[in-house]
Amino acid sequence: MKIFKTYLFLGFGLIGGSIARAIRSTQPDARISAWTRHRESIEPALNDGTLSSIAESLISDVDKADVIFLCAPTGSNILNLKTIAPLVKNTTLITDVGSVKGDIQAAADELGISDHFLGGHPMTGRETTGYASSDAQILENAYYLLTPSKETLQEYTDAMTELVKRIKSIPLLASPDEHDYATAAISHVPHLIAAALVNTVKNADNEDFFMKTIAAGGFKDITRIASSDPAMWESICRSNTGNIRTMLKRYTDELNRIDSILEKGEFDQINTLFKESGEYRGGMSERRTSAIPRRNILFVDIPDEAGEIAMVATLLASNAISIKNIGIIHNREMAEGALGIAFYDDESMKAAIPVLQKHNYKVIQ
Repeated sequence: MKIFKTYLFLGFGLIGGSIARAIRSTQPDARISAWTRHRESIEPALNDGTLSSIAESLISDVDKADVIFLCAPTGSNILNLKTIAPLVKNTTLITDVGSVKGDIQAAADELGISDHFLGGHPMTGRETTGYASSDAQILENAYYLLTPSKETLQEYTDAMTELVKRIKSIPLLASPDEHDYATAAISHVPHLIAAALVNTVKNADNEDFFMKTIAAGGFKDITRIASSDPAMWESICRSNTGNIRTMLKRYTDELNRIDSILEKGEFDQINTLFKESGEYRGGMSERRTSAIPRRNILFVDIPDEAGEIAMVATLLASNAISIKNIGIIHNREMAEGALGIAFYDDESMKAAIPVLQKHNYKVIQ
């Protein structure tokens, strides 16, 4: 199996930095370099030993790398790919970390490098960005989607799958089209719906902001993601327009069906609606999270070490705090921690926060 020894990151923020840290921890002798437009932002990575060197330019190290990670925003990744393609050896794997795969795969196809291009999407994140926020731990037990095309050589898929496992993520394979259709449904459209719901309430509110004042509970839960990075979501919508529109159409069809039910007074169908949705949602593993967070849940960053979950559970129990469920979160794109803890009520959840923080656990609500 192909073994990577030399890595180059083009773009080096939260995700790129976290991947590099994870590689360094599992492969101490690896050669890791990176390039960004602002060199000073990644000099700390050179000082702390994550990077072996900083590339002088976008193209200066591309002919030396076994694998190149494209870690800039989606549009910039495509431009960078077009710039480096003529200089990259055909024995070098090129991958990316973006949340949309169709556009960059099309660019790889057009450039004639599909055999050694393999799209990637680590489903993790944090509420802060940049190398300073990077941490190998955010990759632990997180899904890492790999999207080989029909032309991608199997040796690269195999090698990248092993790398993902080595940095303690969970590899899942999908085609670029499957990936973009699925992420439109579970991530992209929910973000748009949350933003639209907030704006609907804002435009319906009175001059005293009565609705804003009393908004809490369920409304705040399902609209938290409306506060996401506007520039990032503009880029995602540009790149995945077709799939997003398809899923939006299905969603608006469902809303129109509900409106028709209300108009006709067929309220028994509302009962059926909630039963069906509840059954489907209830079948989702508690070890996953959706774009819309559950209530009375805390997310906690923990290292992937034996006994950590038991330690957290014991710590809460010793403080007379009961938990409803506990499990690893594999999709952490919404910046949740690695561990999700569900509580029976809001009071128990609030009581757990200082207990966990006192023992140096990072808690995300």
